[in-house]
Amino acid sequence: MKIGVLTGGGDCPGLNAVIRAVVRKGVGVYGHSFVGFRDGWRGPLEGDTVTLDIPAVRGILPRGGTILGSSRTNPYKIADGPDRLRATLAAQGVDAIIAIGGEDTLGVASRLADEGVPVVGVPKTIDNDLAATDYTFGFDTAVNIATEAIDRLHTTAESHHRVLIVEVMGRHAGWIALHSGMAGGANVILIPERPFDIDKVCAHVESRFATRYAPIIVVAEGATPLAGTMSVKEGERDAFGHVRLQGISGLLEAEIRARTGRESRATVLGHVQRGGTPTAFDRWLATRFGLHAIDAIHDGDFGTMTALHGTRIDLVPLRDAVAELKTVPEDLYAEAEVFFG
Repeated sequence: MKIGVLTGGGDCPGLNAVIRAVVRKGVGVYGHSFVGFRDGWRGPLEGDTVTLDIPAVRGILPRGGTILGSSRTNPYKIADGPDRLRATLAAQGVDAIIAIGGEDTLGVASRLADEGVPVVGVPKTIDNDLAATDYTFGFDTAVNIATEAIDRLHTTAESHHRVLIVEVMGRHAGWIALHSGMAGGANVILIPERPFDIDKVCAHVESRFATRYAPIIVVAEGATPLAGTMSVKEGERDAFGHVRLQGISGLLEAEIRARTGRESRATVLGHVQRGGTPTAFDRWLATRFGLHAIDAIHDGDFGTMTALHGTRIDLVPLRDAVAELKTVPEDLYAEAEVFFG
C-alpha cells in the first residue's frame, strides 16, 4: 500500500514521534510505502508532498514541531475541496491516509471517512480535550513547561509583592490550567468550564496578601467572566470557526489592579507551551499511537482513531472521537478550589 501522512492544526511535541513510528513499522514490518502531505489538509488539496522513508525519519524522535509542517486548512470551507482532495489521492496513487491532529483535523477526517475515504486518525492536542482518549500526546509537555514557569514566577511575585497572572493554553477546556496550577501551587485557577466571579478572584488576592505572600493566578486562555462583570472583546474567526482570543490575562491584570490597588503583571506563555522537546511520556505515547495507527491501516480498520485507555491502545470510531470535547468536571475543579486564596 501507499499511505499518505499529514499533521494538522497547532504544532505539538510528539508529532515527529508518530511519523517515525508509522514509517518504521510500515516499511520495516509491512513493506508499505509512504508520502508526506505538507501543511495539514492543504497538502492533499494542492498535491504538495514529500517522500517519507526510513532515512527521512531518522533522528526526529526528540524533535518538537513536525517535519511535515501544519496548517488549519479546512477542505470543507473551500469550493470543491473534498473532490480536489480525492483527485489528488487518486493521482498520487495513495491508498489510505493517516491524519494526525486535534478536533478540527480529525473532524475533517471523520467526514471524509463517512464519504468513503480510507483514513485513520491519531489524536494530537496539548489541550487534552478529545473525549475518546484518556490522554493526548503534547499535553504532558505543555503541563511541564507551564509548571516550571509557575515555579519561577513564585519568586518574582514574592520579591516584588505583586499579583502574577499566568495565561496558559486551553480554548474550551482547562486541563493545562488545572494540572499546572495544582502542580505549581497557584492560588487561583480559572478555566473555560466555569465562568469566574471577579469579586471572588480579588478576594482571593487580598486573602493571599494577608498571609504576607503574593498570589499566583493561572488562567486558561478561554476562561471568561460571569456575564456583566467584565468587558471582553470578541476577535476574528479562523477557518474552523474559532474566535481569535483577546488576552484574558491582560484584562485580569487591569481589573485586579483597579479593584484592589495591587500591582499586577500578566505573563502569557503562548506557543512556548507547544514548542521544543517532548517529554518522555509524550514520546512514549506518540510512538505507541503511531504503531497502532499503521496496524489499523494494514488491517483495513478505516474510520477509526487510536486512543489511550489506561495503558492500552484501542481503536475508536472517528465520529465518536470528535462528537464532543472532554472538559474539566466539577469534582476535579473542586479539588483545586481547596487551595484558592
